[in-house]
Amino acid sequence: MEMILVYTTFPDWESAEKTIKTLLEKKLIACANLREHKAFYWWEEKITEDNEVGALLKTDVSKWKELKEVIIELHPYTVPLIMRVDIDKVNGEYARWLEEVLK
Repeated sequence: MEMILVYTTFPDWESAEKTIKTLLEKKLIACANLREHKAFYWWEEKITEDNEVGALLKTDVSKWKELKEVIIELHPYTVPLIMRVDIDKVNGEYARWLEEVLK
């Protein structure tokens, strides 16, 4: 098992929760943490300010390709962020739980 974190953002709670539940049902992730935050970014040649829901997804590297494809398919944004963070170390108990959940 090689744990990774995947970070993405959503425009609202409804789209975030719907996508996360689908990812859980498909066993593409073991867990997700959602947080609302203020986002500032360039869009259509101007600085935009908005509220977003950030999602931190916990999974195994073997799920990465399919996870990314499903997020793209379900995501409401034209250009969604789907960022993979490789994990160097994680406590053994959590790693075993993650591996068991994703079977």
